[in-house]
Amino acid sequence: MFESRSRTSRIGLQILVTVIALPYLAPLIAMVQGSLAGRGVGNYQKVFDTGVVGTYFRNSILISVSTIAIVYVCTMLAAFGFAKLRIAGKEIWFWILIAALTMPEAVLLTPLFVTASTFDMYNELIAVILPLAALQVPFTVLLARNYFAGIPTELMEAGRVDGANIVQVFWNIVLPLTRPIAAAIVVLTLINSWNAFLLPMLMLNDPSKQVVTLLPSFFTSQYTNDQTGVLAAAVITAVPEIIAYLSLQKYFERGLAAGALK
Repeated sequence: MFESRSRTSRIGLQILVTVIALPYLAPLIAMVQGSLAGRGVGNYQKVFDTGVVGTYFRNSILISVSTIAIVYVCTMLAAFGFAKLRIAGKEIWFWILIAALTMPEAVLLTPLFVTASTFDMYNELIAVILPLAALQVPFTVLLARNYFAGIPTELMEAGRVDGANIVQVFWNIVLPLTRPIAAAIVVLTLINSWNAFLLPMLMLNDPSKQVVTLLPSFFTSQYTNDQTGVLAAAVITAVPEIIAYLSLQKYFERGLAAGALK
């Protein structure tokens, strides 16, 4: 890690970091200030008075947890195979998987809707969970593969010498070393699944199955436009993501840095 030794360089670096951070902090500050305009904290009470916050949060938690579990399992197994196992044509399969990164979510909405309707999954949470997980896997495998490649092969060979099979090597030796990249995968998947808007709006028509990203729209309609309610709902929606990131920040940064470098 680089370190600024002189006082001038530290001050310059601090100014640079502050300037870079301001464009991202300004909208957040404006959002919080706007949510307190008029009735102040009463705007938040107005959101809870809708009676749907608990339902929306429950559905978002179910979708996020399920998506994280699917993405984690698929990513760990795929990254281990691509990085450490001898599989015929694995580079071809890897680049086919990476090619999926070029597919925007909006282009897939129509075929996903048709598929969900065909298999009678429309208006079910699974119709959101599976596409969200599929959209996350290519990028998380790209990160995790580089991390797995950095794990010394000698550790695996030592386990094989001691009589462990490949499953035991993966479970007892490799997997415990992947905590940083696992934290990065959890945080990234949580952000993307928690913030999902297009898929839930398309697939979930039942009000009892909608998610927190649709909560701000509760205060906008053809005849109403309650911006303080919209901003208060947005702040409430963002709180779980902030808590998750702060809780896993150390591992997230280590895992993201290690996964980005080979």
